[in-house]
Amino acid sequence: MADSDTATLTRTDTSLDVPWSVLVFDDPVNLMGYVTYVLMKIFGYDEKKAAILMLQVHKQGRSIVWTGQREKAEFYVQQLQSHQLKSSLEKAE
Repeated sequence: MADSDTATLTRTDTSLDVPWSVLVFDDPVNLMGYVTYVLMKIFGYDEKKAAILMLQVHKQGRSIVWTGQREKAEFYVQQLQSHQLKSSLEKAE
């Protein structure tokens, strides 16, 4: 067979490069101090950053608390949900 009979398909998958955001939503159950504590524990944020994010959740109903690779975002959502926080992920804008 000649080389022209062989086709090579090349695909560049850029979907892996798309950043994902982890969102936390306000709820009537969790206390503000607890939400701050969970953000510090899961993401390693200092108390000031965790408190700022918690206040965004409280006042705006939601906050983007982290952005990065999808696999890690999914892990963080699972961690937040295991601490009884309403959370989800979405493609970052």
